[in-house]
Order: sequence, then structure tokens, then C-alpha cells
Amino acid sequence: MSAQNILALGASKNIGYFAAIRLLDAGATVTFLLRNPTVFDEDETIKKAVAAGKAFLVKGDGLNQDDVARAWAEATSHGHVDTLLFTVGGVPKGFSLTKGFIIEPHNLVTQCLLNTLCTIPKDAPQPRIVVVSSIGLTKRSHSSLPLIFKPLYAHALAMPHRDKLGVERVLAHCAGLPWDASEEEPADDIVGAGWRERQGLPGPGELKQVLIVRPALLTDGECKADKKKEGREPYRAEEKELGGYTISRKDVGHFIFKAVTTDWNKYGGKIINVGY
Repeated sequence: MSAQNILALGASKNIGYFAAIRLLDAGATVTFLLRNPTVFDEDETIKKAVAAGKAFLVKGDGLNQDDVARAWAEATSHGHVDTLLFTVGGVPKGFSLTKGFIIEPHNLVTQCLLNTLCTIPKDAPQPRIVVVSSIGLTKRSHSSLPLIFKPLYAHALAMPHRDKLGVERVLAHCAGLPWDASEEEPADDIVGAGWRERQGLPGPGELKQVLIVRPALLTDGECKADKKKEGREPYRAEEKELGGYTISRKDVGHFIFKAVTTDWNKYGGKIINVGY
């Protein structure tokens, strides 16, 4: 792999962080958009990458389009951006018996994605775009879940999954990815009224290199891929519904790293389910 130039949103921890660390280790340059850059003050890996001129920290919020534009400007100052790594996710603020896990704002991920897509530099080659979503969002995906997980996805995760479904609808529009006509369109409180006409948003099918990653239920477990001895990866990564139970965030990071460094021809332009 030739050294890549990466813009990462949502990579202060979890999947985005684990993928970014692997990319840095492989020689990539990574620009992070961070609401609080001090999150890396005690992170020796990131500190060394900053000192070596391989990691750049931009203070800003994905909900602020001007901040996202500044992140693009910083990343492009190091060359054209090869890959956008979008792993934004909300942290639950509480739990409601009627609404499940509460995310504030409830449309966080969709609005951050719209801000990011609307500010993609128009005078440079399109980057590869990797976006993390989830299994269980669509009717078909939900039907394939293990029976024991269906109440969790239908109720407890309802709010964050409405948001992630908005993300997938936006990408289906901009990248020409499949969208089941039987699915309900995301409500205006998620995507915004008239979202298709937002200034700067790529038109239908204009994005040519998009990968949506749908992990199974995420855990904080080890990266099994690092401990395999030979043969196939310990996780499955397929277009078909897996009906799987879990996968660790570290293994999803491993999959993303492989996808953008060696396996893009296999996975690019697709929706891929990942699970054990």
C-alpha cells in the first residue's frame, strides 16, 4: 500500500480509533476532527504520530459545517484525501422505558455526515468513503437477527438506529447504493426537510467509492484477527445478511484497515455486514 492521506471523523475512540492506528502504523497520514483534542494527551501512539508529522488534530464539531470544512482543508493541505473514515456515533445519555437509549441530538450521525459530504473538495479526486452503520436497521436486516436480539434492536436501540438509517438513506441517494422501496423514508427530524437540495451535497449517484460497514452487536473484546494463525479471518464480512451475534470494535477496525489498504476492489461500492 502506498501511504494514504486520511480524514477521520469519529475516531477519538472505538472503531475509528482502532482503524486509524492501523493506518498510521502502515505509514498513512491521518487528520482527526475532534471536539476535544486533549483526548489524546495521554496517548503515546498518537503523540508520536503528531511529532512525526503523520497525525494532525483539528478542534471542531461534526455538527458545525464550517468546522468540517476546516478539517477538509487541513487534510488536503497534506495532499489529496485518499480515504474519508466516518465512524461518528453517539454516546447514550440515558435510557427511557418508552424510547430506549437516548442520544442527543437524536440526529447526530446523519447531520454530521451531511455536513461532511457537503464540504468534500470539488477540485480534487473523490476519496474513498467508509461509513460505519449497523445491522438490524432495515426490515430485511432486522428479520435476520437472532431472535434473542430482536427486542434489543427494535426498542432499546431504536433512537440511534433511526439516525443510522438516515445515514444509509443519504448514502443510497449520493452513491446510488440499494434502497428498498418498502422502507419508510427517514423523517425530516433526522435528515432535514429538503435534504436532497442541500448546497454542496453530491447528487444522485455522484459518489463513486463508498463502503458501508454494518457490524453486528459491538463488544470491547480483543482483536481475534491479530491472533489467528493461518487461513480465513475469524470474522465474516459479506453482502448477505449474516444473522450474527457480536463482533469486537477492534475486529471491525481490522476489517476497515484491510478494506482500504488491500481489499477495496472486493468491498468498495458495497454494503458489507461484519460479524463472528
